[in-house]
Amino acid sequence: MEASTEYEFAPLRIPPGTSRSAAATMLSLQSDLGGWELARLQLHPDGTRKVILRRRSRLSYLPGPVI
Repeated sequence: MEASTEYEFAPLRIPPGTSRSAAATMLSLQSDLGGWELARLQLHPDGTRKVILRRRSRLSYLPGPVI
């Protein structure tokens, strides 16, 4: 298991009313353009999605998440 200091994390909130396919597309773009991967996703009863993205620290020259 790798140490968590090798990763940087970015919390995101996807508002309620965002379709599942739109949320998947947003996260896919973050992955392709910024080197982020999904670390955790929580779906709340009101429809809000709380997302934690992570990427290796050595990729910090790439842009941050944009949502």
